Amino acid sequence: MRIAVTGGAGFIGSEVVRQIIEHTTHQVLVIDALTYAGNLHSLSSVASHPRYRFSHTSIGDRPAITQLFSEFQPQVVMHLAAESHVDRSISGPDNFIESNILGTFELLEATRHYFQQLPETEQATFRFHHISTDEVFGDLAHSDDFFTEQTPYAPSSPYSASKAASDHLVRAWHRTYQLPVIVTNCSNNYGPYQFPEKLIPLVILNALQGKPLPIYGMGEQIRDWLYVADHARALLCVALEGKVGETYNIGGHNEKRNIDVVNSICQLLDERFPDKPQGIDSYTQLIQFVTDRPGHDKRYAIDATKIAQQLNWHPLETFESGLRKTVDWYLANPEWWQAVLDGSYATLTTSASQVEGVQL
Repeated sequence: MRIAVTGGAGFIGSEVVRQIIEHTTHQVLVIDALTYAGNLHSLSSVASHPRYRFSHTSIGDRPAITQLFSEFQPQVVMHLAAESHVDRSISGPDNFIESNILGTFELLEATRHYFQQLPETEQATFRFHHISTDEVFGDLAHSDDFFTEQTPYAPSSPYSASKAASDHLVRAWHRTYQLPVIVTNCSNNYGPYQFPEKLIPLVILNALQGKPLPIYGMGEQIRDWLYVADHARALLCVALEGKVGETYNIGGHNEKRNIDVVNSICQLLDERFPDKPQGIDSYTQLIQFVTDRPGHDKRYAIDATKIAQQLNWHPLETFESGLRKTVDWYLANPEWWQAVLDGSYATLTTSASQVEGVQL
């Protein structure tokens, strides 16, 4: 099949693309604006593959998307392009409204017009898969509550509100225009190639550099953690086998307090990288509690029963096995994260516009 992946140079998107190339026979077109979190180095292992194509294009550029769809003729669109960092949404919500709401609208319209001109036989198998987050559901009030596919939306941050809005747009395009859509909502992802502003890579890299490990409040917030490779497997399963009009929650069955996540990372680094910065015996000594984030949700937890029962998807990694793999990857790949920290990764990002279209 021909699969278009928006945001394919991002953390989750690049894992989806690598899995498509490495484990299937499908063709993939990456559509990415290469904003700060887009990193073509994350796709270097598959960039020369004949089934891989790339276009440096924003989802908000409807004429460009229309042209790409006309050339590539996708049978599946997997929409992962989004601004996703809560802190950034609080300090500057504009980009989140622009990308997550207006960008999704432009992509939906380009997709709708493309879909409507397809022959009926191709319309029957076409899918628009919208990838969202559990943060749209807001906070869980009780320790035994879980997010299900029927949980009402109650977003707390500009980020989650913008994702909630995009979810509603996708479902409206299904009901009004019969666009064949599927929506997934996932829990917190972690793993290789994650941009260092997120909790787990931030803690790993700060610890290796002897910098403070900042934790909001007292670190009591609880998240359900999902290893990125497990998430990508689930996304491909849903895109290719899911039922049109349905929503699937994807979770890792790994509820952890933030402070416990940080302590686990420190313990692994104590074991794996004993050459600590001067003056400390354990990386836990670098932990610093900082003022809590405004509107910080206390607990997220996913009920992933539906995808398990209907599509037979289950996570392969426990939090312990996934975290160990993650720490080991960052220790083994300093060239990737050093290029991000010093900004040199943007050189490849900038040069991408020079080769745009060559692979199409």
